[in-house]
Amino acid sequence: MTDALIVKDMAKRFEKIDAVSGISFRVQKGELFGFLGPNGAGKTTTINMLTGLARPDTGTVRIGGIDCTDNPRAAQHLVGVVPDESNLYAELTGFDNLCFCAALYGIGKAERQTRARTLLETFGLTEAAGRKFGKYSKGMKRKLTIAAGIIHQPEILFLDEPTTGIDVASARQLRQLIADLNRNGTTIFLTTHYIEEAERLCGRIAFIVSGRIVRIDTVENLLQPLQEKHVVRITCANPLTHRRQILSETFPDLKFTLSGQDVIQVESDGIVRVGTLVRFLEDQGAEVLEARRMRPSLENIFVRITGIEAEAMRREKEKKGGEP
Repeated sequence: MTDALIVKDMAKRFEKIDAVSGISFRVQKGELFGFLGPNGAGKTTTINMLTGLARPDTGTVRIGGIDCTDNPRAAQHLVGVVPDESNLYAELTGFDNLCFCAALYGIGKAERQTRARTLLETFGLTEAAGRKFGKYSKGMKRKLTIAAGIIHQPEILFLDEPTTGIDVASARQLRQLIADLNRNGTTIFLTTHYIEEAERLCGRIAFIVSGRIVRIDTVENLLQPLQEKHVVRITCANPLTHRRQILSETFPDLKFTLSGQDVIQVESDGIVRVGTLVRFLEDQGAEVLEARRMRPSLENIFVRITGIEAEAMRREKEKKGGEP
């Protein structure tokens, strides 16, 4: 399969901080490739270098077969960009914003108006076409920003945290739109710190931590080591933090991972005796609200590979003000 993007030994340093440290990867044409990591991992810096907003200190970048190393904008006509913060104009209407973006790519008036109307309908924004962008809700702004990013029908679309900070219903709609774009042939490079989002959408995923890629693989291959694992999640009404040690000592054959102060995840190669665990926790003064068996998830793999607890990722969601 043809590569839409080839990155080799790309690095970027800001003063004494290595934002991106010599990363290499390929994205195949038609692929939905996930770039997963916590805030500050280097995701946005990577996108900025790939889309010409920043120049790598070292390394090479090829997009659609075009060498963009010395001329970051050489493949601009092939690329669509949706930044983590909208770059559209608050005083323009939704329709006018789309037409303006199309004009920047040299698309004629009649064609850009046709494309704008089609995208407004596709994204469910027809009724808001004449309203100023500044009056849109967060979810509507993200939809229009994605529409603007694809108005010139790019071969590869870079999406930087597309569902961060918006409501659940809008995030669900956006994920469906992203999946539809990919099914229709658009190559998508998606950065996110929502583990569930990456698992739902992506075929392959790169884990980036502190500017370094620590693993690249398909979701299927990433999950394979856990397919034979038995996982139980226990939720309590009071904190479990100080009970983790005694659980590990009492049940040495089980692995306990905190997912927040009041949730603990249990992993085992064999059947987990849920009743025994619940009774033990209650004897220790815990108020158990729920105990349920879980299927293996990408969250388990992320914690195992990176050492970053799921709670750290959730705190980042809260800072951004949204849920996936």
